[in-house]
Amino acid sequence: MISYELGVEDLADTRFAISPLAETVFSLRVLRDPGLHALHLPWRRTVLARLEAADVERLTALVGERLALPDFLTPRPETFAPAFEEELALVRRTPPELVRRDLPAALVFRPALAGDDDAARFRDAACELLRRYWALAVEPFWPRMRQVLEADMTYRARRLARGGARLLFADMHPNLRWHDGVLRISKMIGHHHVAASGRGLLLMPSAFAHKPAPPVSPDEPPSLVYPSRAVATLWTPAPVTDAGALTALLGAPRARLLRLLEEPLPTVELARRLRVTPSAVSQHLRVLYGAGLVARARDGRQVLYGRTELGDRLVTVKPGA
Repeated sequence: MISYELGVEDLADTRFAISPLAETVFSLRVLRDPGLHALHLPWRRTVLARLEAADVERLTALVGERLALPDFLTPRPETFAPAFEEELALVRRTPPELVRRDLPAALVFRPALAGDDDAARFRDAACELLRRYWALAVEPFWPRMRQVLEADMTYRARRLARGGARLLFADMHPNLRWHDGVLRISKMIGHHHVAASGRGLLLMPSAFAHKPAPPVSPDEPPSLVYPSRAVATLWTPAPVTDAGALTALLGAPRARLLRLLEEPLPTVELARRLRVTPSAVSQHLRVLYGAGLVARARDGRQVLYGRTELGDRLVTVKPGA
């Protein structure tokens, strides 16, 4: 078990970030063990068709024996949403002694690194490998992945505002438990207790993480990669036209839109899931709002839409009722 002791100042400094490099590195677990996320199998098949077998072997070798990942490959984002190239530049500057620390800590034992020169060569080769892999496997899908991750952060921020840390972590993952100022992460390969001591907590939603993943080393500042919500929507086809009564009443586009609003969502996320433009979604939302089927509320710079009680009743009407 790994635990983070968070004081009042640490909670005040809790923030979210999106890391394209972390997503790239965490996706290597899916390449190595497809059983982790069956819903990523369409993506995995597409990616394997683009990669050379030798590159797949080298990439999956970066994953530890128990699927841990070396900390130096996932540096702490310095901004909310850094570019992949910016993060990779940080990895290229990793001191060789940290490379030699992090590989065995994550149970990555090959290749054996005799000294700093070997570690530096391994680091640089890994960076070049990850750069090519990002371009083939993750970058083409990054816009839709980022929208999913930002929608998750919007949801989490609302829970934090409504119920504090207890509500924030309550449904993040079964392996997480918040109690008496300590966040406990169970089923980890390491066992250590970290006092945040004013360093705050960094939270990063991930499409590829199958469980919460803090840094392996207790020397790293407190951070946590956690499984994002709505990942199943990434590779599913656009909703098909429903021939039922709701479709006949509202028309297919508005019926599909109303069904998606089980939780508050912004226009851009609705447009992504429906594979249409945000302006088209806005037109339908205005009609649904005018009919009292959806409500709207501002959350920062975004306007979130959700079903009203009347909208819920329409969606859940059974045939023949």
